Amino acid sequence: MPGTVLLADLDSRSLERRLATNPIVIVPIGALEAHGPHLPLGADQIQAEATAVAVADQLGALVAPTIPYGSAPGARRFPGTVSLSLAELGTYVAAVLGELARSGARRLLVLSGHAETGHMAALREAGDRTARDRPGVKVVVLSDYDFVYELRGKESPTTDGHAGLLETSRILAITPERVGRERPNVEYRHSRFVPGSPTPADWPESVIGDTRPASRALGEKVQAHVVARLLETIPQLLPP
Repeated sequence: MPGTVLLADLDSRSLERRLATNPIVIVPIGALEAHGPHLPLGADQIQAEATAVAVADQLGALVAPTIPYGSAPGARRFPGTVSLSLAELGTYVAAVLGELARSGARRLLVLSGHAETGHMAALREAGDRTARDRPGVKVVVLSDYDFVYELRGKESPTTDGHAGLLETSRILAITPERVGRERPNVEYRHSRFVPGSPTPADWPESVIGDTRPASRALGEKVQAHVVARLLETIPQLLPP
């Protein structure tokens, strides 16, 4: 498949020829994490993959296989969440990036569908380690939610968050068949100044916000905004 954006679909020699043109290689990263009673555990992976493919198609980039696990300590008590330690995540991602660089990738974009603070710090450390160990390799690390949350206060309340209105709408736009019927409305009460994970009283369900107004139309608007912002940002940060 010479025109594909999916690295895994290429044979070794075809990949070698593609890498010789110095394309951006996107590494999507998800998290297997509870997203309430209405969204799939793989919501972060779904969003990262769909966004990576949309961006790669416009930029002539390649999309590496998704890393499906991340660090999600706040949601560990909810069934289905798999949370790696920051050290485990950072070591694994750095190894993957290093191997892609060894194969000839020189422009690497780590695109995370999960934006938890520690998770992102581990990814940035892995990217920094790769760039230091591989002279000539450029690495950019970001989350698509850096751009989704630009819409808080515009398309959603400022308090909207995990599995809330924007995320539910976005999954409705990307893969509506995976969205359940329930539309939870959950207030997150855990203070960011209190260390540790939220208690059941602080966070009774793995949702932040009111999902009742969620719609596919809003999700399409959110996804279009994210893709547009990435297409604006990536070439500036990863020039040829």
